[in-house]
Amino acid sequence: MPLTDKEKEPKDLINQLSVMIKTAQLYHTDNIAVINAIKKFSDILSPIVSEGEAALELVGEFFHLNGSRIRYSMEYVFNYDFLVREFRKNELGSITFTNVLNEDEIKKLLTALISADHSDIPFETLQEAANNIKNISIGKLRKIAQESDEPNRKKIIKKTYFNTVSIVKNISNKISMGEKTNLKKAKRLMEIIADQIVENESLLISMTTLKDYDEYTYYHSVNVCILSLSLGHRLGLSKKVLSELGLSALLHDIGKIEVPKEILNKPSEFSEEEWRIVRKHPTWGAWAILKIQGINPSSMNAAVSAFEHHLYYDLSGYPKIKSKIILDLFSKIITIADQYDAMTSSRVYSRMPQPPDKALSIMVERSGTQLDPYFLKIFINMIGVYPIGTLVMLDTNELGLVFESSTNPDFIDRPRVIVLVDSTGKNVKYTVDMMEKDDKGNFKRNIVKTLDPNQYKINLAEYLL
Repeated sequence: MPLTDKEKEPKDLINQLSVMIKTAQLYHTDNIAVINAIKKFSDILSPIVSEGEAALELVGEFFHLNGSRIRYSMEYVFNYDFLVREFRKNELGSITFTNVLNEDEIKKLLTALISADHSDIPFETLQEAANNIKNISIGKLRKIAQESDEPNRKKIIKKTYFNTVSIVKNISNKISMGEKTNLKKAKRLMEIIADQIVENESLLISMTTLKDYDEYTYYHSVNVCILSLSLGHRLGLSKKVLSELGLSALLHDIGKIEVPKEILNKPSEFSEEEWRIVRKHPTWGAWAILKIQGINPSSMNAAVSAFEHHLYYDLSGYPKIKSKIILDLFSKIITIADQYDAMTSSRVYSRMPQPPDKALSIMVERSGTQLDPYFLKIFINMIGVYPIGTLVMLDTNELGLVFESSTNPDFIDRPRVIVLVDSTGKNVKYTVDMMEKDDKGNFKRNIVKTLDPNQYKINLAEYLL
């Protein structure tokens, strides 16, 4: 059923506000592209404020207009996500429009937002400018966790991560020994991680750089869980659905417990017969999940995901099926997370992991065949062209490590970087934002090339966790 104008207005407002800000980040506010974007925004805002003020507020992961939550629109998902990040970056909780705005007032707002981007006190910079703009007031973001709590937040997230690894090991061991398994703790942890994704996505994704060669399967399962939850969050899935997705991702490889260890731990290439056995793990995984949980909506979701995660988008993978099907939403998400983490990990039969950017390049080649092209695009937007953990050489001769993706989907190749070696060759540790510009409007730094942190013996955990 098509949306009414009243239902479309909030989503259109979010989308056009995002477009307008992004355009102003590229061009001067007197540029025709910015002026056109301002006009479109004004046309959308006017009928809303004609009935009273328009209060746009960010609460957790969602925007609210005059107290009513604006649901994610798949059509505008990138712009919605961009605006969430802009609000958070500038500590902006709300913008209230009390009347129709003229072009000059909107230009002043855009100038203030851009100035705040480069300020050490972004909200205060915004507030000072907003005081001089008629018909606009702003409010500060209500944060659950303050910046001063950063070490504590890292500690909590580490604890959650390692608790989840422990639970995967426990579930696998109990299934191997034929003992009864209870998934209550796992389900509770999925709810906790789903909550943490909202406020601490970058920290959680940083945890997925942890790779344990000897316990690859357990760490891989947790990493796939986190990456799947992050992608699901970007797609606008509800907390309940995210929890279901997390559990499905956590158990996606559970069928590997049936694969003989001498095959799973074989250091060389598999024979054809060994591959035939390994390719059975999706089917074994589906049966194992149904045996643990019985038949219910939750178990069916997890079983289907376990069965389908190697089928591929075009159904060319395994297990082979007799008739065409439409892959489950969870399966398409988990397949992307699974491939990314597998390629960037050191495994028994693949000792040298791919650098994150190289893994993404391979995945792009698989778009439309093995991987859902739309979901892959959102995944790349989520982790950036240079994912967390990528070692980069800058044109300033600085060597750095990516620790946070860009907040601007139009500049996903401009992350935040921890500089490890300065231009003189001295070991240092300071952060830079690749979005920073000089007085002439040129970017201060550019990434020249990526390097393999394994060859430089860099311990990612030392810098990212």
